[in-house]
Amino acid sequence: MSEAERHQKAPGEGGRFWAWAYKYLAGPAEGVPGAVQGGSTQARELWKQDLERRKQWSREQRERKRAERAARRAERDRQP
Repeated sequence: MSEAERHQKAPGEGGRFWAWAYKYLAGPAEGVPGAVQGGSTQARELWKQDLERRKQWSREQRERKRAERAARRAERDRQP
C-alpha cells in the first residue's frame, strides 16, 4: 500500500490510545437522561435497547454461574 493510498489523519485526531480512552473512559454515560447526544431519537432508543440486552445477558450469565456453583457444592456435600 502506497503512502498516498493510506488514510491521512488530521493533526490532533489521535490514534489507538485516544480511541481506546474515549471508548472506555469518556464514552457515553449510562442512565443519564440525554447522555447519548446527537443522532436521531430512533438511534438513541436502539442504543438504549442494545445496552439493556447486554445487561440482561450479563445478569443471565451471573445467574447461570451461581447455579453451577450451587450444584457443585450440593454434589460435593452429598458425597460421603
